[in-house]
Amino acid sequence: MPRSSLTVTSLAALSCSVLLVAASSFAQTPAIITPRVPPAASLRTQPAAILRSDSSLVIIPVWVSTASGASVTTLAREDFRIADENADQPISYFVKDDAPLSIGLLFDLSGSMKNKMVQASQAVAEFFKTANTEDEFFLVEFNDRAKLTVRFTRDSGEIAGRIGRARPFGRTSLFDAIDIALKQMKKAKHARKALVIVSDGGDNWSRHTAREIRRTLLESDVQLYAMGIFDKEITAKSPIETKRGPGLLEDLAAETGGREYPVDDLSELPAISARLGSDLRNEYLLGYYASGPRDGKYHHVRVTLALPQKSAPLRANYRRGYYAASN
Repeated sequence: MPRSSLTVTSLAALSCSVLLVAASSFAQTPAIITPRVPPAASLRTQPAAILRSDSSLVIIPVWVSTASGASVTTLAREDFRIADENADQPISYFVKDDAPLSIGLLFDLSGSMKNKMVQASQAVAEFFKTANTEDEFFLVEFNDRAKLTVRFTRDSGEIAGRIGRARPFGRTSLFDAIDIALKQMKKAKHARKALVIVSDGGDNWSRHTAREIRRTLLESDVQLYAMGIFDKEITAKSPIETKRGPGLLEDLAAETGGREYPVDDLSELPAISARLGSDLRNEYLLGYYASGPRDGKYHHVRVTLALPQKSAPLRANYRRGYYAASN
């Protein structure tokens, strides 16, 4: 399995990754998607993020939300605190910007998705509406076999068209799809990277294991996001992958600084997809120079908010750690 470090060499625009395990659509005509044009500030040149280097600069993406889940975008550097293995770190790098993204969409085409394809296709179209013109995308489809079906492109319509012609069948090789997506992401042009997953279940057909994929994700510079379209009726007789599916996606997303968006009602899927795209572009990038040993080990990170006591309660969602460079 490929390994990469979460330590960053130069002042960076974040390496984010979103894993989208998406479902396709039976629509006869592909959706027409018009990407939004980003603010002028977002088009400026971003500092490149290069991992696995001799630099001790660590970049942590942080998404802050209210109790209702709305993004909070008005905080300043002094509102954050970072600890590396319980040692407080001064924040040396702080930015809030809508920088271009490299996004891998992972689309579930297993047989259980047959009655969910129309809504899933609409969800993909809504997600692409949140993109800016500099974003690039690729598509990994998975059922009995995971495969890269559209390589990096800025033409989101190409991916929407492919999904519109797809037909679901077979089992679910989710872990293999993540492995393929992480390899493709090494060719990304942008510093910010994300994998977005839309799927209705756990894995039941991969060569790779959950432990292998978790390790690879933690060693990568990619954030994972997921829309979980899980069946409401899970009983003692349900397959083990069905029982583990919701928790698996939630845990993988949380550890990489992404999020899992459960879908309780298929009619809500397009709106949830649009929210995911918006949240992805409302993150803070916090950087500090790690003072700990260069031991090649995983370092735990804790981010807290330093706000007045009378402030409304806010939640910080962030990457929970990184692999330090080794001497």
